[in-house]
Formats: sequence, structure tokens, C-alpha cells
Amino acid sequence: MRQFALAALLMSMPAAAAVPLAKVEAEANAIEAKVIGWRRDIHQHPELGNREVRTAALVAKHLRALGYEVREKVGVTGVVGVLKGGRPGGVVALRADMDALPVKEATGLPFASTATGTYNGATVPVAHACGHDAHVAMLMGAADVLAKLKADVPGTVVLIFQPAEEGPPPGEKGGAQLMKDEGAIASPVPDAIFGIHVWPARAGTLAWRPKGMMAEARRVKITIDGSQTHGAQPWRGIDIISQAATTIQEVNRLTARTIDPTSFPTVLTIATVNAGVRFNIIPDQLEMGGTMRTFDVAQRDRLMADVTKMVDSVALAYGSKAKTEFFLSGPLTYNEPALSDWLQGPLTEAAGTGNINPAATPVTPSEDVSVFMEAVGGVYYFLGISPDGVSAEDTPPNHSPFFTVNEKALTTGVKAHVLSAMRFLEQQPRRDRPAN
Repeated sequence: MRQFALAALLMSMPAAAAVPLAKVEAEANAIEAKVIGWRRDIHQHPELGNREVRTAALVAKHLRALGYEVREKVGVTGVVGVLKGGRPGGVVALRADMDALPVKEATGLPFASTATGTYNGATVPVAHACGHDAHVAMLMGAADVLAKLKADVPGTVVLIFQPAEEGPPPGEKGGAQLMKDEGAIASPVPDAIFGIHVWPARAGTLAWRPKGMMAEARRVKITIDGSQTHGAQPWRGIDIISQAATTIQEVNRLTARTIDPTSFPTVLTIATVNAGVRFNIIPDQLEMGGTMRTFDVAQRDRLMADVTKMVDSVALAYGSKAKTEFFLSGPLTYNEPALSDWLQGPLTEAAGTGNINPAATPVTPSEDVSVFMEAVGGVYYFLGISPDGVSAEDTPPNHSPFFTVNEKALTTGVKAHVLSAMRFLEQQPRRDRPAN
């Protein structure tokens, strides 16, 4: 992971004159109705990863109308917009994800999704159950405000509208990695990237933390090969079903009894077990799948080694063969500490005094914005969107069919995007980049 010195935030030349907060607020408030309208339109027309054709077209048309340089089909359906400010300066990027989930919405909203799509060869309901509709709408709103402030922008702003954050369809490439591979942050190269994710919390609040914000995610695959036998004569073969049960219990023991939860959060869950075709036949092969979430490299490596050793030991006891594999699906979302500290200023402007938390608890879901952040450094933060009077604990979580967004928070998100970009460029930071 690239890391930058604290000196990266120091000015190498006098800072540009700051755009007044009142001007940013006025422009953001003026387009609030538009942002809400975009969010509802996108919400009603959700699209799965690598299929965000309608959403991408809406974004590209909007950016072109505002005078942005626009590149389409970056990473299948991704859109990159570049705004060159009226004054010279650095480069900053802002990112939003566009894809929806194979979830049947149950919010009862008048603009609820009734859309369907194809996933794993099956027709499935599709809904914005993770708030990416709000992400797109807020960045579209920020694009509008930044275009109106263009003469005062000391540098260049790159807007990244990314497909397939939830993962591309099986057999396809996609997401942040493909956008990066296809030059999304290559021309121009940002000095930093910032992004927002909506999250259960008091509406309009902003929360983040330095270092690990969202977990590294690895897919776990355990394959067991045994000897098929009649279910009424398990002693004539190898009972890999019982072996799977023992393995799952031992996996749970490893994470619950060998890892200190007060140091770094760690989760290892076996979520699928696939084996057999008939009730009275013990099969000869079984596959288990799961997910591992970690925040520390040394702890991750130790857990992977312990799981592999445990799976092999159980297999030896049962007389079978087993193989354990780990596949990286999302790097650690790492907030650069110096930037995290600096960001308190712009985000206090956006949300108001008493409405930020720069020492939030890390969360175990993962986010592939980490690919961009790993390359150029940045900060990813949460925007609270709980319904009025509802606690975070009682708010339906992301990926729930009941998940929704308190639209009162959207303008705060627009301001946060604009102010993080403007204040960053106004500071004229110069990074000491390590050699490749």
C-alpha cells in the first residue's frame, strides 16, 4: 500500500483564495430538488453490475451539459468526467458507484423498484439496497456546483462514476480494478481521491477514521474429496458431510477463541455448503464457501495459515483430502492518516459543528474504492441517512430489502464532495511519491 508523509499536506506555495462556504452552500441548496429527483429516478430504474447503461448515459449527458470532458465505457459502463478549473493547481478525484443488487425491494416507497435483471442465469429482482442511487445523485449534484464554481477552482477535478462495486457478473471483469486498468486515474493522475458511502446513522452526519475504515475481503473456498457410500452404511466410505460440520465448528472456534477482538476486528464465515444429490448417498466431494474480513496484514496471514492447518488436520482425521484457497475480492479501504486529520476542516464546513466523527468504528463490509485509494491515497467516509427519530441500530442495514435513504442528508453529501475537493486544491498540496 502506498503511504505518504505528513509533509504531503503542507503547502509548497501560498494557498489559493478559498471559495466562501456561503457560496458553496447556496449552490448546493439551489439544486437540492434536482438531486432528490435524480436519486428517485435512478432508484426506480436500478441496474446490476456491468449493466448500468441507463445510469451511465444519464451521468454522461449531465456532465457534458456542464462542460466536463467526458469518457464513457471505462471499465464496461464507467464514466469519467474531468473539469479543468479557471486557475492552475493540483488534481483531486471524487468517486461514486452506480450498481444495484439482486434484492426485492420492500420499502413501500412510491418510487420503489419493480425492475428485474439477470444474475447467474436467472431472472432476479433488482433494487438499490445499498444506496448507490444516492451516491450517483450526490456526485451529479457536486458536478453541477463545481461547474458553477469553475472560475474559482485552482486545479482539476476528476469525477469517477464506477460500475460493479458489488462485483461483476460471474466470468466478467469489472469494478474499480478494471476502471483503473483502463486509465480512469491515469490522465490526469489525482493527488488524492475522496468518496462517500451512505450508512445508518443520524441523517446528515459524517464519520470516518484514519487507517483501516472498511475491511479487506477474501473469498474462502474449501474443497473436500472423500469416498462415496450409502447413507445407511457410512463406515463403507468417508463421511465428508460430518467432516464439513466439524470443519465449520473449528473455523468458528478459531475466530472466536484464538483472535483478540480488541486489537483488530476479524470475521471468518462459512456461508455455503454444496454437496450431494440424494438423501441416502454420502457424496465423494464437497465444497464450502465463505468470506474473511480483516484489518491487519499480520493477523490475516496468521489466520489463513491457521485455517489451512486446521482444515488439513480434520481431513487427516477423517481420511479424506482437503484443499483451502483464499481469493482477494477487495483490498483494505485505508484512509491516509494525514488526510484523515486534515479532512476534519472541510467536513465540519459541510455538516456543521458537532456533526462529524473522525474516530468512527471500522466496519467489516468491504469496498473496492480501495483500489483507487491504494494507488493515489485518499479518504472514504460515511454519510448518515437514518430516518428522522430512528437510531442507527434500528435502521434497516445496507443490503436489506427495507434499506432506504433519508433524502434530507443528500445536500450535506453534495457539500462534502465539493468542499473536500475545493479545500484540497486550495491548499496546493504536493506529494512525495515513492518510486515504483
